[in-house]
Amino acid sequence: MTFANVGTLGVAPGKRDQVVAILTRHNPDLEPAGCLLYEVGISEEQPETVFVTELWTSAEAHRESLQLPGVRALIAEAMPLLTGDMGGHQFDVVGSPLRQ
Repeated sequence: MTFANVGTLGVAPGKRDQVVAILTRHNPDLEPAGCLLYEVGISEEQPETVFVTELWTSAEAHRESLQLPGVRALIAEAMPLLTGDMGGHQFDVVGSPLRQ
């Protein structure tokens, strides 16, 4: 069953573009680890928030990806730019009108 992680990251004033650059940097380790989709977004209505939508083959694949050296390095790079204000939801995907 596909696992979704949809979240928000609060960023320090003026650091949004830097966080986006880190999160959108090509990472060839994600797909083999089970990542099906990783999208990063912004909204001018919330200039100090970065939105992330992820789809994984499983919750376990998502958890295990957080131990990959490349992922850990990106997290360490982004952490000083974040405020610690994080939100979101995780859920198992049960279907889509786009697929049969």
